[in-house]
Amino acid sequence: MFEAILTLCLAASPETCRDRLLPGYEHPTEDACRAALRDAPPDAKAIPDHLVASPPVCQPVAAALEMVEVASGVFAHEGQIAEPDAENRGDISNLGFVIGDAGVAVIDTGTAPWIGEALWRAIRARTDLPVRHVILTHMHPDHVFGTGVFARAGARIWGHAGLPRALADRQSDYLESLRAAIDGAAFVDVAVPRLTDAVTERAEIDLGGRVLALRAWPVAHTGNDLTVVDRQTRTLFAGDLVFDRHVPALDGSLRGWRAVLADLQGMDFASVVPGHGASTLPWPEGAEPLMRYLDMLERDTRDALDAGARLSDALGSVARGAAADWALFDVYNPRNVTVAFTEMEWE
Repeated sequence: MFEAILTLCLAASPETCRDRLLPGYEHPTEDACRAALRDAPPDAKAIPDHLVASPPVCQPVAAALEMVEVASGVFAHEGQIAEPDAENRGDISNLGFVIGDAGVAVIDTGTAPWIGEALWRAIRARTDLPVRHVILTHMHPDHVFGTGVFARAGARIWGHAGLPRALADRQSDYLESLRAAIDGAAFVDVAVPRLTDAVTERAEIDLGGRVLALRAWPVAHTGNDLTVVDRQTRTLFAGDLVFDRHVPALDGSLRGWRAVLADLQGMDFASVVPGHGASTLPWPEGAEPLMRYLDMLERDTRDALDAGARLSDALGSVARGAAADWALFDVYNPRNVTVAFTEMEWE
């Protein structure tokens, strides 16, 4: 199997380049791929002025993202439990897709354009149906910056109504950090995803023979959390409303997250795909470690406030009893304490 790619370089820094996948040119032979490029060449006007593009070429299909079929027609990718770095190239979050009779929906797209492209290849290895929808579960960069290949293929982009503003406010900081941690070349053509469909409360997507139910939640893990349920298999894509092994990251409201998680635990799902950790967890027991951590975070924060402790003192003590249960604890727990302390001190 062959695919088409072109090389994009920064006009101001010609040595900073990456290969971009051109979706839709996959063919069994190189000649067929070249013929497709001749018959329907990619639009050169779509290349931003700050980039220089090589002519497109055909080459053997590159590596696809590893996926597990967690339910019939439902696939998930298990990202590493790690901070983004040059070794993992940002492959640190769980992603997925669902195949219907008429099309495919993607749930989250990864940290960098290459991850979205590897996800595209994983889909093409399983079906020729069009990728009609991309659903972004929240604003964090490890879930959104691989969207470009799907947008270029014509997919509708769904997200919480609060997602565009949240990304606009944070995109520069996100990309600066990622370029420093991974490689600037990996992001030469990154684009902040633009929603075509904003969800304020609930929405449905019909993939043909199966319906996905989308729900926008109040402030919880973030201010723009969105869940996806495949009704056919009762599989919940929770985004970062559910963490496994990777210590939770609080970027919204502690009380709000606990309330949303309690609501979800009362719902009838067969399994959940968390935002980080195992590709799938049983439900509702899969959320119990997270709930215990959030309970401890609230209880210890309240005790510190009642004792008159300052935030600097609380950072080293709140939720320390959970340190052995979670990876990356010392990276994220102090941030969580800061958010919880700030939220609760004004009660």
